[in-house]
Amino acid sequence: MADAGGRRIGVIGTGRMGGPMAGRLLDAGHSLVVFDTNEAAVGPLGARGATIARSALEVANLADVVMASLPTPAIVRRSIIGPDGAMHGTRMRQFIDLSSSGAVATTEIATALAPRGIEFLDAPVSGGVAGARSGTLTVMASGPRATYDELQPLLAVFGRVLFVGEKPGLAQTLKLINNLMSATAVAITSEAMVMGVKAGLDPSVMLDVINTSSGRNSATQDKFPKHVLTRGFDFGFSAGLSFKDVRLCLEEAEALGVPMMVGSVVRQMLSITCNEYGFDTDCTSTARIVEGWGGCEIAAQPANTGDKR
Repeated sequence: MADAGGRRIGVIGTGRMGGPMAGRLLDAGHSLVVFDTNEAAVGPLGARGATIARSALEVANLADVVMASLPTPAIVRRSIIGPDGAMHGTRMRQFIDLSSSGAVATTEIATALAPRGIEFLDAPVSGGVAGARSGTLTVMASGPRATYDELQPLLAVFGRVLFVGEKPGLAQTLKLINNLMSATAVAITSEAMVMGVKAGLDPSVMLDVINTSSGRNSATQDKFPKHVLTRGFDFGFSAGLSFKDVRLCLEEAEALGVPMMVGSVVRQMLSITCNEYGFDTDCTSTARIVEGWGGCEIAAQPANTGDKR
């Protein structure tokens, strides 16, 4: 079935984030068209009733509102405004970019879509794969207010939606700032935890104290207890994508004339992590780099089961 407005929804990119978000649209009863270059990524959605398209262009031929959740600005550009991109579709009237594309690519896409009468929102999301599955993402949106007001109920399927301004790219800038701060939390927590462990502190106790003190952050509260101390390194966001986001943020900051000394070091840390473990390694693998430098391992210590007499 179509949504209450009679619209059919399209999703381009159904990977780690796009797949769960597309699933939530199906849960909400929307008629869905999906495309991904990885056929395995669309199979489960097709089994649930989504129409599987053969290209981004075909999605835009079949859907009124098209969303994209893609890994890099270049892929977003190619999929939407390239020679065979969605902008050439016959049915698409509104486009929402859920990706972290950066303000430069977003402005370029908005400019290309405008003459065709296609309304555009950039609406990057934060909250990871778990948030995408549970519908608890933060969605930050910018674009024409009337377009936002119309599409907000659709975006609310993904979580909490916040309007940040009408200028194209503002939401993208905010998303990159957020991701820089998140990556910085991982980097500084890695250094702090290695220092403490090498000094003889129990890492679990460290986190208990830090998380009730002023040093707490997203890494100490979530990533380290669940994905570093367990040695899983499986938060679900790659170091390569984190590096991409931090790089884009620093490039935008430079264009604005804003120096980012700390951000530059975080970019270097992520570059080293990617070079050592590969771009697909988890973003928490930065801790493994610092462990190697410090000569110790951040791991939960076994419970003391010795004789307490």
